[in-house]
Amino acid sequence: MQDLKKAIKGDRVIWAVTIILSLFSILAVYSSISTLAVQAGGNTFKFLFKHTLMIAAGLSVMFLVHKINIKYFSKLSIFMIWIAGLLLLFTLLFGADINNAKRWIELPLVNMTFQTSDFAKIALILYVARMLTVKRTVLHSFKEGVLPVLMPIVVICGLILPADFSTAAMLAAICLLMMFIGGVPGKYIFSIIGLGLVSIALIYMIGKTAPDVFDRFGTWVNRIESFMDKESDGNYQIEYAQVAIHEGGVFPNGPGSGSSRNFLPHPYSDMIFAFVIEEYGSVFGGLGLVLLYLILLFRSIKTATRCPKHFGGLMVLGLSLMLVIQAMINMAVAVNLFPTTGQPLPLVSMGGTSIIFTCLAIGMVLSASRMVYNPEEFEETKSNKNQKNPVKKTTDKTEEEEYAVA
Repeated sequence: MQDLKKAIKGDRVIWAVTIILSLFSILAVYSSISTLAVQAGGNTFKFLFKHTLMIAAGLSVMFLVHKINIKYFSKLSIFMIWIAGLLLLFTLLFGADINNAKRWIELPLVNMTFQTSDFAKIALILYVARMLTVKRTVLHSFKEGVLPVLMPIVVICGLILPADFSTAAMLAAICLLMMFIGGVPGKYIFSIIGLGLVSIALIYMIGKTAPDVFDRFGTWVNRIESFMDKESDGNYQIEYAQVAIHEGGVFPNGPGSGSSRNFLPHPYSDMIFAFVIEEYGSVFGGLGLVLLYLILLFRSIKTATRCPKHFGGLMVLGLSLMLVIQAMINMAVAVNLFPTTGQPLPLVSMGGTSIIFTCLAIGMVLSASRMVYNPEEFEETKSNKNQKNPVKKTTDKTEEEEYAVA
């Protein structure tokens, strides 16, 4: 036990929340996949084993990543942003077409699909955090400071948008919030928001006049219109979710008691929050999950404000907001407070590579938290480095490069 405590560093509350959500996910997914298993031949153990394996792999990735110094994430973001752009472009051109959306790349040999936007979200947030750090002395200038931060956001979100409007919009909003927190003047933020709204209006007009330009345009409009018109036939998913929530009541009915698995669309992924409430009640299942995500956000904000590195603070804010906002959107859809988006519930919904990337993001947050809760490790490293190099050597690093790891 002592060895485990020594191995686990950083914010242990975040560790606890992550493990609780992961274990709860195994229970919820196992209880909700009976219909899916019947369609695949009746083998529920196959799906349970795969999901548990992905959870274990994700926690392993999180453990390994939280041991890495955050300065390496800053340097890696330069390569990650290029890889993300190329992967998104490849997906749009050659990706697997599922429900008229090219979001996935089929991975050979392992019989799995990889949603490239999951990687792109992390890559963009890291790169924006780096650029806001590098350019923090010139953010008053749009051309020199703001534009280099804004351009990768436009490119990456633009490549995500044709297949996944909700993810592109969510990621753009998070990056704008990072820019505001990072020191970009409000006049530039409001100008960017204005241009964004004009762009959305332009996309709407193009979609109405030439529907073939955007394959998913009809789906976007139908979801919004169905949300606005409560009597619409397109609202059947939300209606089923509300039935499940009503059956759940206030207090738990117990694991395995939910009947909505037989009629609720995707009770193991998109609509798992409604299924969880049916089995565990509104208090324990509903408010309990909301509380866990809020604790994750609160502890992440605490880490960000105390992190001695500018890049680390922005990185933690961006990644934690990405996870928690996605969770809130998923839960808001289930209770009919938001249009249907298809966003999974992080660490709870059944998934493949998405679980890995969620744990990767949390691992990076924990890596930054080590600088707050285990500063002696970094002081020892710095001390050892100074002993090996007693005479400080001159370097060719520019001020911007120093900021990138500061």
